[in-house]
Amino acid sequence: MVLIFEKNKFIFVAALILIALLSVNNQALALTEKRPNIVLILMDNFGYGEVGVYGGGAIRGAPTINIDSLAHEGFQLTNYNVEAECTPSRASLMTGRQSIRTRLRVDGPPRNPWYGITKWEHTLAELLSDAGYATGLFGKWHLGDTEGRFPTDQGFDEWWGLPRSSDRAFWPDSSSFQSDIGIKLMHVMSAKRGESPKELEVYGREKRATIDREITDHAIDFMQRKASTEKPFFAYIPYTQTHTPHDPHPEARGKTGNGDFADILAQTDQYIGDLLDTIESLGIKDDTIVIFTSDNGGYGGVGREGFNGPWRGSLFTSYEGSHRVPFLIRWPNKIPARQISNEIVHAMDVYGTLAAMLDLKIPSDRIMDSADHSEFFMGRSEKSARESIVYYISNEIVGVKWRNWKMLFKELERIGEPVISGIDPAIYNLYKDPQEQERLRHYIQDTWVEIPLYGALEEHQESIANDPGAPGP
Repeated sequence: MVLIFEKNKFIFVAALILIALLSVNNQALALTEKRPNIVLILMDNFGYGEVGVYGGGAIRGAPTINIDSLAHEGFQLTNYNVEAECTPSRASLMTGRQSIRTRLRVDGPPRNPWYGITKWEHTLAELLSDAGYATGLFGKWHLGDTEGRFPTDQGFDEWWGLPRSSDRAFWPDSSSFQSDIGIKLMHVMSAKRGESPKELEVYGREKRATIDREITDHAIDFMQRKASTEKPFFAYIPYTQTHTPHDPHPEARGKTGNGDFADILAQTDQYIGDLLDTIESLGIKDDTIVIFTSDNGGYGGVGREGFNGPWRGSLFTSYEGSHRVPFLIRWPNKIPARQISNEIVHAMDVYGTLAAMLDLKIPSDRIMDSADHSEFFMGRSEKSARESIVYYISNEIVGVKWRNWKMLFKELERIGEPVISGIDPAIYNLYKDPQEQERLRHYIQDTWVEIPLYGALEEHQESIANDPGAPGP
């Protein structure tokens, strides 16, 4: 009996040791397992209705087969929201915070909306770099253009592209540009982390026409260099040519026969096809998250290109055409294919969602607004983690959205047109009135909706009031 007991005791102890060893090995494997690469494609002033799967493509004069493939193989959002302007929208995307936060100051009024982000912000690139990612930006930055505030100061290992807005391409070729007052022309720039950025060619109309081709080539080179290394990579690719001036590449000009913007749409789809083909050829498709989206809606009005689908308004306005843009995400075998949802998501949520997917901790030393939609994106929940959004234009709150309801305090349809500001706010049911045409019609019998709308607004205002702002410049 003693021998049997001792034998069983030995087997029990050996089993415990084996389980412990297996546990250690599994933890070691989890620690060494390579995280997915991330390719984040951001369009500039690109409306909801441009892409085929959003009702555009062929009806805009250029099918978007490659971009559409991301929807067929991944998740398409129909209620993805951004800020009304380039810089605030990019700030939200890069920081995971409401863009107004980076403009708050304890020693003065809010910063100009085009200021960018402070050095103190912890960008998505910094989050990923801290986790061992190689990081590269190829395209337009527009979040700071002074010493210490370029992309390579904010988490990127390398950068090639533009520091500011594309409209500066007009300047070198303008007969009315007055250079004697010290205004500098914009240059294409490049930099590596720890080095001062270098100014390359002057950014004029000729360079404007080739810039997105070069952005694509630099991004492809980066992916090819990094794919075989131990580090995963983050390639941020903010394209430029759907912003004015609309100058197609010489090889694309006239190709569709449907005008410059259709040519640019066709060339953009080809460039994205080149990126996707590179990912495929490198054998990393299953290990790469690809996101396609935009910083804000397209233009509107006479002489301006852009199609915002079923939504009213254009960029810089308070209507859905400004704030609701395409969003497609693909991660094979992780994000189920052919998903489509009208649940609310905001640009600032990309930060927290990617962090959750990668098992990374987001900063805890500041107020973070980023919602975690990882369960939603990966098909484990039908609901997103967000029900409301507060809308700004510049530093002013102009409205709030809760579920399918929207309340606007100021209404602006196009740049340069009068602002509509009634005694009472306009309240729209976006299911029944997606064009936001009838200010109070669907509200009359649903006055209860003021409670959640004002509740979301008050919660946000309280959070802003208690935010000390960035401690540094």
